[in-house]
Amino acid sequence: MTPDLQSTKSKSSTQSRSRNRSRSASIFVSFRFDRSSMEGDSSKKMITLISSDGERFEVSEAAASLSQILRHMIEDDCVDPAGVVLPNVAAKPLAKVVEYCTRHAGAGAGDEAAAEELERFDAEFIDVGMDMLHALLTAANFMCVDGLIGLAIRRTADHIRGKSPEQIRKLFRIVNDFTPEEEQAIIKEHEWAFQ
Repeated sequence: MTPDLQSTKSKSSTQSRSRNRSRSASIFVSFRFDRSSMEGDSSKKMITLISSDGERFEVSEAAASLSQILRHMIEDDCVDPAGVVLPNVAAKPLAKVVEYCTRHAGAGAGDEAAAEELERFDAEFIDVGMDMLHALLTAANFMCVDGLIGLAIRRTADHIRGKSPEQIRKLFRIVNDFTPEEEQAIIKEHEWAFQ
């Protein structure tokens, strides 16, 4: 064979392999799509969540999927039928997380009235004391419930807005371990924050 003919054959062979890889990827994507469409209605499938203090909560897969951790477990078919133990989440904040996820999973998308109703729900839902807010934020963070994390952070920001460092310390029960000299140096260095 001449070098030109070999070069043409190897290019043709490379292009053919590339097309085959593309087809394989397309088939895989189609398979994944078809598989997920056959899995059934996740709003009807239930899973059990178990708090650190042993309380059990039944929640739909659709609601549980708002937690990234639980969504990955559901997608990977790793949910234990006996229940998913959440060792860092006590019953009271878990009940609130389940309430939030259930409400948000059931909310209709695109409907302006439904969006306004969900906003009202969120405003009432997050109107809790600082201890519950902290427990809720910790639970949402552990479970990776992004919407609830954002809601709890905004509420925390509302609590500290316009407060002095001393008021914030009192609110969060933070002990001031700065000497008066260190505190003055910080105030001087970040003067803009104290105006």
